Amino acid sequence: MNYPPLVHTFHIPVMGLGYTVDTPIKVAKYGISSVISIMDDHLLEDMRKIYSKKYVREFVPIADTQEDYRAKRITAYLDLTQSIVEEQFNKLVNGDWTTNTEFRKYLELLPESASILSMVQKIEQGPDSKQFQLKEELKSKLGMGSIDVNIMTKVDKLNSDKAGNELPREYSDALSALRGFAHSNVNGSVVFSAGMNPALYSYLAQFPAFYPNQFGELSKGVILKVSDYRSALIQGKFLAKKGIWVSEFRIESGLNCGGHAFATDGFLIGPILEEFKTRRIELYQTLYETCQKTLEERELNKLSATPPFRITYQGGIGTAGEDVFLREFYGLDGTGWGSPFLLVPEATSVDDDTLKRLLSAKKSDYFLSYASPLGVPFNNIRTSSGEQQRLARIEKSRPGSPCYKKFLLNNTEFTDNPICTASRQYQGLKAKQFEIGEISAEEIEKVKAKDCLCEGLSAPAILAAGEIPRRNLTAVTICPGPNLAYFKGIFPLKEMVDHIYGKLSLNVDPERPHVFVKELQLYVTYLKKEFETKITEKTAKKDAYLEKFRNNLIDGVSYYQELINSIQLDSEDILQKMKGQFLSIKKEIKSFRSHLVTEIP
Repeated sequence: MNYPPLVHTFHIPVMGLGYTVDTPIKVAKYGISSVISIMDDHLLEDMRKIYSKKYVREFVPIADTQEDYRAKRITAYLDLTQSIVEEQFNKLVNGDWTTNTEFRKYLELLPESASILSMVQKIEQGPDSKQFQLKEELKSKLGMGSIDVNIMTKVDKLNSDKAGNELPREYSDALSALRGFAHSNVNGSVVFSAGMNPALYSYLAQFPAFYPNQFGELSKGVILKVSDYRSALIQGKFLAKKGIWVSEFRIESGLNCGGHAFATDGFLIGPILEEFKTRRIELYQTLYETCQKTLEERELNKLSATPPFRITYQGGIGTAGEDVFLREFYGLDGTGWGSPFLLVPEATSVDDDTLKRLLSAKKSDYFLSYASPLGVPFNNIRTSSGEQQRLARIEKSRPGSPCYKKFLLNNTEFTDNPICTASRQYQGLKAKQFEIGEISAEEIEKVKAKDCLCEGLSAPAILAAGEIPRRNLTAVTICPGPNLAYFKGIFPLKEMVDHIYGKLSLNVDPERPHVFVKELQLYVTYLKKEFETKITEKTAKKDAYLEKFRNNLIDGVSYYQELINSIQLDSEDILQKMKGQFLSIKKEIKSFRSHLVTEIP
């Protein structure tokens, strides 16, 4: 992509629908990249109104009666964001550097190893005759943070017009979102998460922006969020065969992350990163050759000799030591720091009430829930106002939520047209089944656990901006990764960035486990629950699944044990603690064998 080199080694991943919806407006001017969710066009329209007023821009509403209104709303918000960030950045770069506090902040946020800092020193100490030339050279090295967007591939509802007629496939939620990004002025990347969506991936081919120009450069990139090497290879090849280049693979922990949790079959992040490290060149060459061949066959511009190809990791990183080790040992091009930034109002949009709830939450308040209507485990917090609202509705014998935005309609158990499992309609129908004994108490509890993520994950952005969400739906759902439980306090942006780069250490709970240990603990807890829920399902398939999961965990622990005996991945105190933790956890996992179901019907 035709950007100056990235000046930071970390990015801020997407968080919920609203928590990072305006993060680029807050931090891109400092060279920090971040990701906006573009799944909720209602939220983007509301935020466009808020920021148009704040930056004195004309706001013309895009009504849902307009054709292709969803894509148009997304384009309009992204264009506004790009315009605001460019204005901020130009002021920062072109102002008087001696009095420009924003320029100084840009420099102060950089890692100490940044070459830009030595260039600034050279300018300040050099002769006046060379000032102009040196400043122009420095300007070419300064870059805005990338404005990237996230599309959750599984959120792809088909839509109908006002008369109830089903619209063509390109008007589905995910394809409309992609079109909105493709038509925008943003030169960032689209981040696809939650697995492959062939229709969505194929739709990329409709837009020239995802193909190389005459110089072999891309104006818009594609980033894949993946859980392992196999997924990266399969998805990357699918796109390469269409002439689409994947500029970055973002590896995310299956469980040690925020939002939806996509557990692997017991594969831990250390061995996963090891495979990417050893097969990185193979992955690059396979995708490059496939992509170039397709472009040549279609008589399109070919990629440059060295297209952008980044591999990064995100999920549960908490210290500068962990960050440096992950980047250097596994040859990563960067890392993602998500949940800790929820405590940084300069970077994310979290309302005051939710901030207070986060600060008072105990580690036991963080849990993996059944809240998502998608049927995927969802990281949650027991003390959120959204969770309290859900319980209050059950207490009043009115379980479920009103369903206004309708992004997660996926169930046709009772109706011809899909409805949401978190909706009052669906939960009322399931309650009737329970009353007549058709479903168990355990089943109805899982149904009642479903919550309206569409409203709860978008509300904080509106509330943080000092406005009231539509229909006065102010309850907030928050989905931080378990790592956030060890951070306490509201932090300035500079302090959090300094913590990432090791310039200072924030007040993090001393009992916080190493990122490798924490993920392992989460997987062990997950496996225990799998035993509990599958123990009555006496099938060879379930037995094989549990045994495979268990063995993969044991292999993962063995990998870590060998690793810490061969390299200094952290301080000696932490290494000794990790050795004891791995030993005891390995014994615990091995003990699970006695619980395996052996009776086959």
